[in-house]
Amino acid sequence: MTLLKGLKPQTLKWVEAVKAEYDLEPHHLRLLVLAGRAWDRGEEARDVLDKDGLTVLDKWGVPKAHPLIAVERDSRIAFARLLRELALDVSEPSESRPQAIMGRRAG
Repeated sequence: MTLLKGLKPQTLKWVEAVKAEYDLEPHHLRLLVLAGRAWDRGEEARDVLDKDGLTVLDKWGVPKAHPLIAVERDSRIAFARLLRELALDVSEPSESRPQAIMGRRAG
């Protein structure tokens, strides 16, 4: 299937397992594949960060955050949001934002 092309073998195996367990509509399958791609992209960024470290030197030799930190973060966020959108682990959709934590104010 062209939609699944380019997924890493482990991610493809995960997508296939989810497809087998759930009755997905075509638009859900697209969301699932997007989640898989986000996961793969985050893992690619993590592999480079593990090798290169969290900082790089700019043109003046000053350490700065590695640009792939943002790629990894954004990929993880996208993955989590897509899974939440699919709502595979819940019987009905929940609120998109968690409830506020109520506490006492200092003072």
